[in-house]
Amino acid sequence: MWLKAFHLIFMVTWFAGLFYLPRLFVYHAMSEDLVSIERFKIMERKLYFGIMTPAMVLTLLFGLWMLADYAWNIYRASGWLRIKLFLIVILVGYHALCAKWLLDFKHDRNIHSDVYYRWMNEIPLLLLIAIILLASVKPF
Repeated sequence: MWLKAFHLIFMVTWFAGLFYLPRLFVYHAMSEDLVSIERFKIMERKLYFGIMTPAMVLTLLFGLWMLADYAWNIYRASGWLRIKLFLIVILVGYHALCAKWLLDFKHDRNIHSDVYYRWMNEIPLLLLIAIILLASVKPF
């Protein structure tokens, strides 16, 4: 149960960052003054490298530990686990996409509007809902 507890703690932390970083991108894309732009660059970098990435690594580490320790032997034939793992791969890809956006803003080459980031901000929510439902209900 300790593994699951730490997995959930770091997952919540990771998702907090996945929800907040694109919101920062929304405000950054709307900014026009240099002071605000530089402030957003600092906030985005600290959130991504100081909170989100360590939380992602620890979430994946504890998740893989649980998988190796007991979950794979019990649920390996279950469709829900395979879909959940696939969605986690997509989530890691989204995390990497956030890094690309972070670099674009850092080098002042963002090409997307605030509306784009508002829509992209919904992706982690959809993934969270699907992952939680799969892990909790284990529908198949």
